[in-house]
Amino acid sequence: MLPKTDDLTHAGSQRVLFMGTPEIAIPTLRALVAMPDVVVVAVVTRRDQRVGRGQTLTPPPVKQAAQDLGLPILQPGSLKRPEAQTLLASYAPDAIVVFAFGQILPPAVLALPPHGCLNIHTSLLPRYRGASPITAALLSGDPVTGTTIMLMAEGLDTGPILAQAVLTINPAETTATLTDRLAEQGASLLTATLPRWLAGEITPQPQDDSNATMTRLIRKEDGIIDWTLSAPEIDRQVRAYTPWPGASTLWRGQPLKILAAHVAEDDETAVPATPGTVVTTRQGKTAQLGVVCGADTVLILEMIQLPGKRALPAIEVLRGYPALGNARLPS
Repeated sequence: MLPKTDDLTHAGSQRVLFMGTPEIAIPTLRALVAMPDVVVVAVVTRRDQRVGRGQTLTPPPVKQAAQDLGLPILQPGSLKRPEAQTLLASYAPDAIVVFAFGQILPPAVLALPPHGCLNIHTSLLPRYRGASPITAALLSGDPVTGTTIMLMAEGLDTGPILAQAVLTINPAETTATLTDRLAEQGASLLTATLPRWLAGEITPQPQDDSNATMTRLIRKEDGIIDWTLSAPEIDRQVRAYTPWPGASTLWRGQPLKILAAHVAEDDETAVPATPGTVVTTRQGKTAQLGVVCGADTVLILEMIQLPGKRALPAIEVLRGYPALGNARLPS
């Protein structure tokens, strides 16, 4: 049975404020609540946003999870405001745990808890600091990624490292699937690290700034495919931009979404052609729809979606729209 708000001051327990907003942070929040000798005194999250065509006011996923857990919820807006900082201080946290909160914490908040602010970051820092480390790892074709827990400093993801865990990237991995796996890894790593940190058993290790790389926010236009790139590069784009912004091209002036694809093997041959040319290939007796890419490579389209239509296997779309088989897609 979950503790009541009035009971959140057990003797000997460490008081923790949790800050997070999207779904990736929920496993960590649940893990924190389940930890012995740790009390989540409140959950800080972003304000409700209007989403969709109907502009429905929608709470962030972490808020919904915190409600289910019976936890106090704070949505103070900018933490740069003195009144927001006073509100956080009123909870007297021993530590603050942050996972994808969506704001840079100001110095006054960083200095608030005696055990500091711990951030869970979904890369092996100092590689892929910034807003989109999961997408960046997939775009680069990295064989592994992982999770870092760091003690937050004023710079962007520059604080010293408390713990790291490595995760192998699967060949068909998308941002959606990798996000789910890293969410669980982050929760496990925190539950193993936080008690040791609070007990003074961990010495923070400074990052090597000379090896740092930065990422940026992903834009909608990033998903537009350039067919002069090689098929392996475009395959990584399709997976990295799933679920957002999605990979797409144009056919007959309308967006054609590429939902799943793979690089053609040696036995999936195609007639040499200009990048962007749609071709029919075969793997054994099975017909497949492919697109010629740069460097004499071919990308096999698995699942595609036309405007206003449901997603279908590409070869089924070809049966309904045979002209697609002779198309030239723009680069």
